[in-house]
Amino acid sequence: MERRENEGVISAEKLESAAYTAPSTITIKGILGLLMENIDESNEKRVISLGMGDPTAYSCFRTAHVAQDSVLDSLHSQKFNGYAPTVGLPQTRRAVAEYLSRDLPYKLTSDDVFITSGCTQAIDVALAMLARPGANILLPRPGFPIYELCASFRHIEVRHFDLLPENGWEVDLDAVEALADHNTVALVIINPGNPCGNVCSYQHLEKIAETARKLNIPVIADEVYGHLAFGRNLFVPMGVFGETVPVLTLGSLSKRWIVPGWRLGWFVTSDPCGMFREPKIIERIKKYFDILGGPATFIQAAVPRILEQTEEVYFKRTNYLLKQNSDICCDRIMEIPCITCPHRPEGSMAVMVKLNLSLLEDISDDIDFCFKLAKEESVIFLPGTAVGLKNWLRITFAVDPSALEEALRRTKSFYQRHAKLV
Repeated sequence: MERRENEGVISAEKLESAAYTAPSTITIKGILGLLMENIDESNEKRVISLGMGDPTAYSCFRTAHVAQDSVLDSLHSQKFNGYAPTVGLPQTRRAVAEYLSRDLPYKLTSDDVFITSGCTQAIDVALAMLARPGANILLPRPGFPIYELCASFRHIEVRHFDLLPENGWEVDLDAVEALADHNTVALVIINPGNPCGNVCSYQHLEKIAETARKLNIPVIADEVYGHLAFGRNLFVPMGVFGETVPVLTLGSLSKRWIVPGWRLGWFVTSDPCGMFREPKIIERIKKYFDILGGPATFIQAAVPRILEQTEEVYFKRTNYLLKQNSDICCDRIMEIPCITCPHRPEGSMAVMVKLNLSLLEDISDDIDFCFKLAKEESVIFLPGTAVGLKNWLRITFAVDPSALEEALRRTKSFYQRHAKLV
């Protein structure tokens, strides 16, 4: 038992060091790995992780039958065992262009689409294309730490603007204007929001586009959770405003089709006015893709059928489950006094909640809370420090409802043990 305790202390120190002294080295998987190391193996409770946005571990979340069949047919055809063009199969690029164009006031072409190994590679491509000496980029706080990591490798300075919980996690546009200068190369928007679970309204996205145009910077629109919206706001792609401001749209099959392991994403120049359609820029993008490894060819070949033939009822079922789980999550959180949810999620798969340390006797911060919760209750939350907000927590609700109920019951018990005596 003593050995496990010592390991927990070492892990916590590792995490604090990464979080406070070198934030650009943080990855969600790395932090969750440290938390898993802190699980008490003598504890008979099963581990319930609400830290990773991967619902495939739970039987209630499955990909569409047509997606499975398409991949199997592609593989069995023996036609797609060789290399694909580095920018992606022509039919895959064309299918993604048609899929995204459904929601736009203009038509994308296959030349606007580049197939990537998941959305993470699309993020790297976007930053690589915009990097130059002295460049800075505007990132949301809280946000997705891969952006900081990629920026660090590209020697791009990171400047954070806040998302405002009291306004439904909308962008602080005044802060964006104050942060930008002549070296700013892009503004990043994640919609639907990770880690906040917000969905931007049409009106707010329009203001973001107008602000970016005023500042003469493009928008990187991370839409990996595109269409996973179940609240008052419908999902509106940032590309709708492509005629106002140049947009780089990043997305994937991962979340909407529940296949994160397939690593099929896209990098798209949603820019009908042409900044990213200049021959020199297109040639630069193509040359960069020559050094990248894209998704498996047989999965690329399955994409056209997946995008064209998945029935709407499949998407409705996924959104229904997410809405049901988000309600369970928020309702149970109301029973735990030390945690508050300022804004109910309206999309994606996660929610940010505020930790009230004044109600806890022996918890120093969000990292300490998560390590002790893992050790005592075998429940994993992501500390808010990992996504830019100290003393907050990110909770993923894309899990089996019974597992979600059980995890939050244990969290309530954890609070009761550590509650400050009045």
